[in-house]
Amino acid sequence: MDIHTAQRRTLYPEIQPYQTGMLDVGDGHRLYWELSGNPNGKPVVFLHGGPGGGSSPEHRRQFNPDKYKILVFDQRGCGRSTPYASLENNTTWDLVEDIEKLRTQVAKVDKWMVFGGSWGSTLALAYAEKYPEHVTELVLRGIFLFDQYEIDWMYKEGGASQVYPDKWDEFVALIPEEERGDIVEAYRKRLTSEDKHVQLQAAKAWSKWEGEIVTILPSPGTIDHFTSPEIAIAVSRIENHYMANHGWLEEGQLLKGAAEKLRGIPGVIVQGRHDTCTPPVAAWQLKQAWPEVDLNIIPDAGHLFSQPGNLDALVRATDRFAGL
Repeated sequence: MDIHTAQRRTLYPEIQPYQTGMLDVGDGHRLYWELSGNPNGKPVVFLHGGPGGGSSPEHRRQFNPDKYKILVFDQRGCGRSTPYASLENNTTWDLVEDIEKLRTQVAKVDKWMVFGGSWGSTLALAYAEKYPEHVTELVLRGIFLFDQYEIDWMYKEGGASQVYPDKWDEFVALIPEEERGDIVEAYRKRLTSEDKHVQLQAAKAWSKWEGEIVTILPSPGTIDHFTSPEIAIAVSRIENHYMANHGWLEEGQLLKGAAEKLRGIPGVIVQGRHDTCTPPVAAWQLKQAWPEVDLNIIPDAGHLFSQPGNLDALVRATDRFAGL
């Protein structure tokens, strides 16, 4: 069914987890996880954005609770996982192995649907590349392939700065002119500074820049959420850590993996036309590499999953894979 033809969907009613816990995944990291919905339902894992963003109760609500067994968790270093804001042993491939441990030790299923948005889409693709035999379907929003042009779009003059020049000037104001050739590295030095004041100042500026560009119509509290000290520290330190290391991915790796590993795996991509955080070009490239996926470019939406067009398409995608 065409997702645009029927009455628009909203989030399912709020539900509470029926089980929560902490999983020791080694390297000193323990992950907060929760299971909700139907214990005997179709298994799905939700991969939140960030890196460093954390999960929320809203993430459970994109799935019919009568049909899905829903696993939501906080990735290394963020949310309720410990140690907080840690960069040690925190890479894409550490997280991929964490997902696999959650599948075998918490969800205890052979296969599951993987749902990821923004950075969660990157992680979902990396997991599917490594473990395609354990993926039944993929639902992705706001594709970020971690190729250099996407990193440059976010953190070099000439990308998102052309859309938000005033916010860009605020973002780079913290960095002396001589260091602006590599904004990511300049911020890395400050975010790992031993001076906590310098670290927090950089964290607020870094996370505020992202908060400014994630939506075409910022809702009340959006920027406050990104710049609260607790969230800003994890989001900025971990995200910068990933950007500085190219996500531990080779250039073009996820597109190549999609072409080689995702054939035969059904999927849906939801992409806001006006997404200036993860622009639509990456979703288009992924569609070319993975013809089986349904690409839905939402004409009136930006980046956030909560925008009506994105939300509608995402809920319809999960309903489709539940047989509804």
